Amino acid sequence: MSMKMHPMIQVEDVEASSRWYQATIGLVSGHGGNEYEILFAGQPFESPMLLQLHGWAAHEHGFLGGPGEAVGNGCSLWFETPNKASFDTAVARAIAAEATVLERPTWNPVAHHHEIALRDPDGYVFVINSPFE
Repeated sequence: MSMKMHPMIQVEDVEASSRWYQATIGLVSGHGGNEYEILFAGQPFESPMLLQLHGWAAHEHGFLGGPGEAVGNGCSLWFETPNKASFDTAVARAIAAEATVLERPTWNPVAHHHEIALRDPDGYVFVINSPFE
């Protein structure tokens, strides 16, 4: 079976979260709007979809919960860069965007890659990592 994963997170302000992901790692808007957003790795609909943002106040999916519930507990978002140079560029971009850094860039000997851990505006743990070496 062949499947693709398209993670969707619930956020307080879709447009602000979209701007944050665009500024922090260079994702590209493919939908826009205040209730729902699709973010791509590059040219929308020609490059991979990486993340969907859904407003808490948009209720067409009642099973998604509400903002008073734990946000992101047990879930972290990992974005792998194509190579170490692009990892370094992504780290510089995240620092320039003044992202909240949970763990500075480090080598993870268990996963055999470089990584930096961040927190997005809605409290989700967000990690950028280099390819596995």
